[in-house]
Amino acid sequence: MTKTVNHWIGGKTVEGTSGQYGPVTDPATGAVTTQVALASTEEVDAAVAAAKAAYATWGTSSLAQRTTVLFRYRALLDAHRDDIAALITAEHGKVHSDALGEVARGLEIVELACGITTQLKGELSTQVSNRVDVSSIRQSLGVVAGITPFNFPAMVPMWMFPLAIACGNTFVLKPSEKDPSAANLLAELASEAGLPDGVLNVLHGDKVAVDGLLNHPDVAAVSFVGSTPIARYIHATASANGKRVQALGGAKNHMLVLPDADLDAAADAAVSAAYGSAGERCMAISAVVAVGAIGDELVAKIRERAEKITIGPGNDPASEMGPLITAAHRDKVASYVTGAAAQGAEVVLDGTGHTVEGFEDGHWIGLSLLDKVSTDSDAYKDEIFGPVLCVLRVETYEDGVALMNASPFGNGTAIFTRDGGAARRFQLEVEAGMVGVNVPIPVPVGYHSFGGWKDSLFGDHHIYGNDGVHFYTRGKVVTTRWPDPADAPAGVDLGFPRNH
Repeated sequence: MTKTVNHWIGGKTVEGTSGQYGPVTDPATGAVTTQVALASTEEVDAAVAAAKAAYATWGTSSLAQRTTVLFRYRALLDAHRDDIAALITAEHGKVHSDALGEVARGLEIVELACGITTQLKGELSTQVSNRVDVSSIRQSLGVVAGITPFNFPAMVPMWMFPLAIACGNTFVLKPSEKDPSAANLLAELASEAGLPDGVLNVLHGDKVAVDGLLNHPDVAAVSFVGSTPIARYIHATASANGKRVQALGGAKNHMLVLPDADLDAAADAAVSAAYGSAGERCMAISAVVAVGAIGDELVAKIRERAEKITIGPGNDPASEMGPLITAAHRDKVASYVTGAAAQGAEVVLDGTGHTVEGFEDGHWIGLSLLDKVSTDSDAYKDEIFGPVLCVLRVETYEDGVALMNASPFGNGTAIFTRDGGAARRFQLEVEAGMVGVNVPIPVPVGYHSFGGWKDSLFGDHHIYGNDGVHFYTRGKVVTTRWPDPADAPAGVDLGFPRNH
C-alpha cells in the first residue's frame, strides 16, 4: 500500500480532504513509493488560520521563550541528521553524504536564529531635543509563507522558517510536492522541541496552494526559491496583493579560469561544482570560461576527473552522484546534450545513455561536458539544472567578464587565479550577488546573506543573514518627550514640532 504524506497544521497531521494526490517517486528505481495530498483553497485557508491564531500569542512571546525552543530544536535536528538525510535520498535521489551536507547548511540558519536576541536589538538616541529621545525597533509581520524547491527539501525551508519564527512570526511552508517528507519531519521535530501549535505549518500542494497563499489577505510576506519564471510570477502576484516578497530565481553560474590558475585545482573545482548533487542546484557552476591558451588542457583535466565519478543509488556508499528527480526532467536535461553539436559545440562527454545495472528504470543520466559552446546556444542560454558543463573560450580577462556580465542571470560566480589584483578587479566588476575567489560555489555562511542580482532575484532582500532578519521584521521609530516633573504645564503649542 502506497504511503501518504499529509499536511501538518496546528501542531498535528491533518489528512488531505481535496481528493487530489501527487505521486512521489524513488528516483533510483523509478517506482512511485508515496502519494502526497494536494491542498484545496479551503485547506490553504485552514493552514493560514492556524498560523494566524498562533500569532496572537507567539508574536508577543519573549525572546527567551523563542530561543529556548530553538536551542532544543537545534539539538533534535542534530540528533536526527541521518533520518532527515535518508528521506532526502529516498525522494530526491542525492547521495547520503550530500544530503547530510544539506542538513548541516540548514542547521547554520537554525544556529543563527538561536542568537536572534542580538539581531533584534534596536537603537536609541537620547536628548535629540530638550527631553526628547528617539528609538527604533523591529517588530514581526504576522503570518508569513515559504514556497520551496525540490532540490534542497530540508535546507531551503531551514533558510526561511527558523529566522521567521525567531523574529516572532508564524509560518506556512509549501514545500515541493516532488519530495515532501523531509518538511514534515522538520515540523514534527519543531513540535517536539516545544514550538507551540500553529507556529509552523506544512501545507502540501501545487499551483492551487501557491496561488492560495499569494492571494490570501492574512499572509503578510512570501519567501520563494525556484526558477526565474516562477520567481517573477511570485513577485508580481504577491506584490500586487501588498505583500513583502523575496523571490530567488534561476542561475547560469560562470567560473572564470585565468591562464595563471592552478589548473588541477580549477578542474577539481569545476567537476565538484558542476556535477555535485547531479547539477540540481542553483549554485552549480554550469559554464567555465577559459581565458587564453589554457582551454585544451583544462578541458582534458575536467574530462579525466569526470570519467571517474561513480553514479548510482543515493543510499549506496560507493555512489558519488545519484539520479535526477524525475524521468521528465532527465529527458529535458538530455535534450540539451543531444542538440549541442548541431549548435556548434564539441561534445567531449555524452552522459545521455547512462544506466545503472539493477536500477534500469531509475532516472539516470551521466556526466556531460560540452566544449567551445557559443553564447547563443540553448545549452548556454538556459538553466539546464543537470550534470551538463559548458566550456566557453575567450582571449582575455576583459572578454570573459564582458561575456559573464551579458548573462541575464547574476546569482553566483567564481574566478580561479593566483593574481590578487585580478581577483580584486573581478569581485568589483562582475555583476553577480555572490562571488568566489578560488572557491567554486560561494554560498555564504549563515550570518551573511544569500542572493543574486538581475534575473536571479526579485525583491529587495536576500535570504537569511541580516537581510533575512530585516525581511521578517519591519521597523518602527518612536519619538518620546517626557516633561520634567518640576516644570509646570506651558500651555498648548499648535505649531509644527521643533527639533531645536
